[in-house]
Amino acid sequence: MASSSAGFFGWLRRNSEHHLLIAAHEKLARRDGTPGPRPPKGLVEIFWRRVFAPVYGVLPWPVRSRIMKAMPGSHRKTWAPPPRSQGPAV
Repeated sequence: MASSSAGFFGWLRRNSEHHLLIAAHEKLARRDGTPGPRPPKGLVEIFWRRVFAPVYGVLPWPVRSRIMKAMPGSHRKTWAPPPRSQGPAV
């Protein structure tokens, strides 16, 4: 069961990142007056690009952070604390 839930959250993260990147490209293209990515096709792409990305964009950072921390995955790993100083290096 753990692998299927990790699989789902991995899929969710990959799709989120992909469609947020496309949404950022669209925003830059509109700003710069250049051609953007192709329009979304199908209900799934429309959801990710026209519903998910804009909603995610307006969520305050504390809410986004709480959501990400609640899901399993590499984004929950923290950096190891720096080693304790043992005196001068020279």
